[in-house]
Amino acid sequence: MLNTYFANESALLQIRIPPGTILSPDENAAVVGGNVLTSQRLCDVIFLAFNAVAASQGCMNNITFGDGQIGYYETVAGGAGAGSGFDGRSAIHTHMTNTRITDPEILETRYPVILREFSIRNGSGGSGQFRGGDGCIRRIQFRRPLQLSVLTERRAFAPYGIAGGKPGKRGLNLLHKRSGRTVNLGGKNSVNVEAGVGFPRIRFLNIDSLDIFELQTPGGGGYGQMN
Repeated sequence: MLNTYFANESALLQIRIPPGTILSPDENAAVVGGNVLTSQRLCDVIFLAFNAVAASQGCMNNITFGDGQIGYYETVAGGAGAGSGFDGRSAIHTHMTNTRITDPEILETRYPVILREFSIRNGSGGSGQFRGGDGCIRRIQFRRPLQLSVLTERRAFAPYGIAGGKPGKRGLNLLHKRSGRTVNLGGKNSVNVEAGVGFPRIRFLNIDSLDIFELQTPGGGGYGQMN
């Protein structure tokens, strides 16, 4: 049992973390994403317990792709939760490092991808007296066959609002196949993406024949009832 005490001018808190739980796993337990997923949901739990602020996006939207020759990893921002007297920020990391994402020119020069869109997901923040921040939309097109992996949260349960505020929209991971079919990848998955017919013998590819990954990150929850 781990007992930790925190004190300030007005409160003394005791946090108990039993061994064998997700925050104190056995050394043989299979764990992953503690700093980019578990930490985010832990913040949600603490803030909700004190009714302090609405939920933010609740994860860092971990995206990786690569093969035996190249590898790329990024985290993508989302919406921040609103609170008493303020709206949530849009397109920002919360409760964890605000990592700078790779510039499009660098991404497309060094990796076999095309960045088709990187924009704010308008309307994804929860409504309320103070609105939750909006998430992002990021669409990446692949110029050669690669393996794509996603490690994300808030795809099943929406970021909560508080004090009458509405929840933010859940995230969504979509793979638009060159066949015309769209696949919902869910929150956690690893798939092979395809390029055009004849790769790599042909020099130029019809971009309409390439798979596109579309990431829609969650919005933040709203605070307070609408007037």
